[in-house]
Formats: sequence, C-alpha cells, structure tokens
Amino acid sequence: MIARGYICVEPNYYDAMTHQITARGALRAATHEQHDRVDRLYSQIRLDDRADYGAFLGAQAAAHIPVEQALVEAGVGAIVPDWDIRQRGDLVRADLAVLGLPVPDPAGPIVFSDEAAVLGGLYVLEGSRLGGTMLRRSVPADFPTRFLGGVDSAAWRSLLQMLDVRLDTGLKRSVAVAAARNVFALFETSGQRIVETGHLG
Repeated sequence: MIARGYICVEPNYYDAMTHQITARGALRAATHEQHDRVDRLYSQIRLDDRADYGAFLGAQAAAHIPVEQALVEAGVGAIVPDWDIRQRGDLVRADLAVLGLPVPDPAGPIVFSDEAAVLGGLYVLEGSRLGGTMLRRSVPADFPTRFLGGVDSAAWRSLLQMLDVRLDTGLKRSVAVAAARNVFALFETSGQRIVETGHLG
C-alpha cells in the first residue's frame, strides 16, 4: 500500500464571522507547495514492504525527533499545556527498535526563536499525526505502528484555536510560516534520502 497523504492540514482558510483569513489558513496556504512536494516523495513508499516501512520510519525520525527537541529547547511546554501527550519521538524510536533499525542522524538543524515559531513548527508535526493515523490502516498488522497512532481530534482542534488566538498579527504569522516551512524542509530532506537509497519496494 502506497503512503499517500502523510501530512494532513486544516482546510479552513477564512473565519466565517470576520471574513478574514485565519492563522491556520495562512499557514496552510503558505506551505501548500512544500506539502505537495513532501506528499509526492512519501507517496513512493510501500508501507506493506518491511524494508520500505523501516525506511519510512527512519525518515520520519530524522525529521521528527530534531523538531521535537528544538521545540522543547524553545519552551513549548510553557506554551502548549498538553505538550507531554503530544510528543512522539519515543514512539518512533520504539518502532525502529522493533524492526532492528537504528535511530538515524537528524535531517538537519532547526531552531525555534519564539512562541510564534513554536506554534508554526507544532502545526506541521500535529498535521503529520493526522496523516499518520490514516496511513496506519495500510500497514500490516505485524509491523510496529506506535508512531502512527494516537490521534486526538480534540487536541488538533485546540491547537488550531490556539493558532488563531495567538498568531494575531502579521508579524507573528510570518514567523510561524517561516518555522513551518523549515519543518517541511526537514521532512523533504528525509524523504529524499529514501529515494536516493532506493528503498521503494
């Protein structure tokens, strides 16, 4: 089964009351092209092939883990009250261990400068959680899937509301967009590694 639609993001662009673009809509619009590129890369991976699936998890780990670490260093725990239950770095490490695979080197460095940047980065990670839950249905039952589970629609909605409340200026939205683009870039780099190493089923 091909891995399509890994990163899922909110389709709403406008606030129905104010008829203004929402923060979530601004993020989605500004990262649309990167989202499509990442989707195309990961759509080449066969999730029912053990080698491909291991490469997929490794690519996720190479981007996801450094992003999580950077969010922690930027103080995400003080910004997002339920951060502890949103973290998935340990889950992807555990899945890789079951497959007998090491945790890969980071796809690259990343730093979040302030609250707006943290929210932009978290937006991408939480979108990938939604996409991962859909992909889980295509993974064989005997493959480890901790990383692809655990979606909470209420947590996603609360994050979107937080974006619209806290990213309340053009500058804050610009910072959030730049951070989200940086996260997408790491996932793209990780996906490209899979193509280069030939783990495509």
